[in-house]
Amino acid sequence: MTQYLKKTAVILGLLGCGPALAQEDTKAIPLGEVVITENRMQLPFDKQNRNIQVIDRQQIDAMPAQSINELLSHVGGVDLRQRGPFGTQADVSIDGGSFEQTLILVNGVKVLDAQTAHNSLNLPIPTDAIERIEIIRGPAARIYGINSLTGAINIVTRKPAESGISGNIYVGSGFKRDTANNNALFNGRGVQLGATLASKAGRHSIYGSHESGNGYRYNTPFRNNKVFYQGEVPTGGKDVLSIMGGYVSNGFGANGFYAAPGDKESREIVQNILAAIGYRSQLADRLSLSPQVSYRYGYDDYRYFRHDLSRARSQHHSHAINTEVNATLQTGAGDIGIGLEMRNEIIRSSNIGNHDRSNFGLYAEFKTEEIKRVLLNAGAYINYNSDYGWQLFPGIDLGYQLSEHWKLVAHTGMGQRIPSFTDLYLDQRPGNIGNPVLQSENSWHAEGGVKYADNRTIAHLSYFYRNMNDFIDWVRLSEDDPWQPHNFQQNRTHGLSFSANYRMSAPQSGVKWLAGLAYTWLSPTFDDSNNAGFLSKYVIESLRHQIVANLQLSAGSLSATAAARFNERISYKSYFVGDARISYRFHAASLYLDVKNIFDVTYIEAAAVPMPGRWFGLGIKYGIAD
Repeated sequence: MTQYLKKTAVILGLLGCGPALAQEDTKAIPLGEVVITENRMQLPFDKQNRNIQVIDRQQIDAMPAQSINELLSHVGGVDLRQRGPFGTQADVSIDGGSFEQTLILVNGVKVLDAQTAHNSLNLPIPTDAIERIEIIRGPAARIYGINSLTGAINIVTRKPAESGISGNIYVGSGFKRDTANNNALFNGRGVQLGATLASKAGRHSIYGSHESGNGYRYNTPFRNNKVFYQGEVPTGGKDVLSIMGGYVSNGFGANGFYAAPGDKESREIVQNILAAIGYRSQLADRLSLSPQVSYRYGYDDYRYFRHDLSRARSQHHSHAINTEVNATLQTGAGDIGIGLEMRNEIIRSSNIGNHDRSNFGLYAEFKTEEIKRVLLNAGAYINYNSDYGWQLFPGIDLGYQLSEHWKLVAHTGMGQRIPSFTDLYLDQRPGNIGNPVLQSENSWHAEGGVKYADNRTIAHLSYFYRNMNDFIDWVRLSEDDPWQPHNFQQNRTHGLSFSANYRMSAPQSGVKWLAGLAYTWLSPTFDDSNNAGFLSKYVIESLRHQIVANLQLSAGSLSATAAARFNERISYKSYFVGDARISYRFHAASLYLDVKNIFDVTYIEAAAVPMPGRWFGLGIKYGIAD
């Protein structure tokens, strides 16, 4: 148990994000043994040299959050900019990058939206289906390929160890009324259901959810339906066939989301289908092969006038097919990983047009622990795009174990972001127009830091520098002109991140206290849309200071979590938001109370959308297993 607590404490110290464990789970796998989902090289979390954070299942249960968007808002270094709560629509970026520069994956499968990254977090995954969320800070082209320019977020779903059923029902309100619609009380509600089957013949899970409500201000009602399936079937020896599929339909009032104040009556419907099939084969004791095929369909229907569909309506249909083959060979000098990827993207759109493009990538990596106290992982990704030609993106991670508790880490690498179809071809005059001569964005990133871990205290301090060329910014010369993207020469960012966690009580104590703190400082400079006389749409909105803090109490069946975050942007007013959850477990059920935005702060995360004031939520979870 002591070793388990030590490993868990080490991992929590590297997170720099939300609350720590709610209570001991004797069935849990120690996080130090969890393998980060890279498609070739397999490396446990506690050996990673990259700046990687993990939100695990126990943290998800403890957080005052009901959506992936809300979970990510409690992670240090992650800028989660919601245009509405309840998981309706949000942009996510890492360490000062744009929302287009962060790659989203599900179980290592890219869910890249070639139309626009505004839809990247519209995923068919209820929070109860998530095992953990992995956040990789810094360019990850060597691991995942294109569009992981400033980082990647991988959502790993649960693989059941036993058969069972579960349910989660919740309601919420800010106890304010919609004076424009019969004085109705603003509210929201949701239900999540899950079923798992685990046997020698395979492991299967299916989850579904429904969320709806009339929102929190005029024209913000929402309706969200999700279904997700995952299965694994052994085919002999260590070989496994895996299948994944999901569907989400998300409709919401989009008052102020994109074109305030004229879009007061707008509405948007976003639907996605995600499917993948893969096979892991152990060809020999030291050689494994993993082919995989995935498909993503996206439908986006934006209605500027929700009561008049004959004008100002945008409809987009996008398709992406991704095929990859990865192999790993273990040798006496270290492990070698290679992979080949082929991707085709298609869009059929009313105001983007009909376009398609292809992408081919080749990966190669080498990892060794043969050098005393050193862990080295180096590789490169060679990419060919039908629109942008050949490019090479190398990277290297290095760790040196100074002592039992201290470790030096360093990383350097390159990344790329290919413009979206919206960037290139959008024709939404007079508001926005694309630019078909855009070049891809490229960056070089270097980072170094130190990590400390013991039984009670852990800390992580790192500094990075990122030099981005051909940065894409949406700009205009005056308020009468449409927004249009252009390449500007450089975006240089200096950043500092610190995280620390402290176990305030002894491991054997019946009452457990845990505290965490994370701070991120960013200093970006631009050669620059402003210097050229342009007004910028996204550059001036990045973070400068961010503080994320949490405190958790666990005593028997009772647990309480307080989480707070402070954000200061370059252009927006700073704001401080506090959230809390109190839960009590009895038998197979647990009852929980959430209070979000405890201090009723008025703040904006994106566009002209004020976020909700104080909001109360009440829920009950129930689960039984064989």
